[in-house]
Amino acid sequence: MQKLNRRLFVKRGLASLGALSLFSQIPGRLVAEAMANFNEIPIGFQTFTIRDMLGKDFPGVLKTMSGFGYKITEMCSPQGYAQLGFGFLKDTKPSDIKKTINDAGLSCPSCHFGYEEMTTKLDESIAFSQELGLSQMICSTFWLPKTSTLDEYYQHADKLNRSAAKIKQAGMSTGFHNHEMEFAMLEGKLIYDALMSKFDPELVKMQFQTEVINLGYKASTYFDKYPGRFISSHLSDWTLDKKEVAVGQGVIDWKEFFAAAKTGGVKNFFVEMNFDKFKDSASYIHSL
Repeated sequence: MQKLNRRLFVKRGLASLGALSLFSQIPGRLVAEAMANFNEIPIGFQTFTIRDMLGKDFPGVLKTMSGFGYKITEMCSPQGYAQLGFGFLKDTKPSDIKKTINDAGLSCPSCHFGYEEMTTKLDESIAFSQELGLSQMICSTFWLPKTSTLDEYYQHADKLNRSAAKIKQAGMSTGFHNHEMEFAMLEGKLIYDALMSKFDPELVKMQFQTEVINLGYKASTYFDKYPGRFISSHLSDWTLDKKEVAVGQGVIDWKEFFAAAKTGGVKNFFVEMNFDKFKDSASYIHSL
């Protein structure tokens, strides 16, 4: 999920020109194939940034999002996120949530869960996910304190690997969502790279949040670095001075992003921004 506090943006300099140059060197046929495959993937949205609106009119807001051109949505666990704005669904049957989503012309393949829900409360989370009709269960990071050691990250990764094996047996995939905290150095290693070395690549896939462009990290870099290791991505765009803008209006090279996403194995794209950015974001993505 998005954090209100942003760290110093690492200026890209000539990186944009370099990316465009690299992209232009890719054979036209391969670019066309990558974009054609992308166009077959339905664009989605994450519900966290509009949770207050959903709490007031769940069916109506979903229909509005569908009208913007979105086809899928990613929920947040009503139990795990009850105190963060999803308590209005806490006592609603997953099958009823699914019906409301479907009635709005949407489907819901993915949902965020807290780390405890993915480990100590896994059976309940799997049952909820199956009734909701999910194909992906996403761990919304470990939320470890800044004083944590790399070994503690490894221990949590091991636990998620074990949970992922059980989730796979239940017919679903496991994902891990990054925040800015994973793009910090710890004991001489970038936490994100350290986790990639510990997660079982066959069991835990990654959900990349493009917001870390504000720290100087591009999603395309990691899609290329770790081919096939990604399941989805959260899309947002930013200016050089870290102002959130609609997708296509900021510094991210989206043609490069979507071309690399195929290499990364990304199956779903979820725009996650303030409500006023959703319509223009969908229009831009559909225009590519």
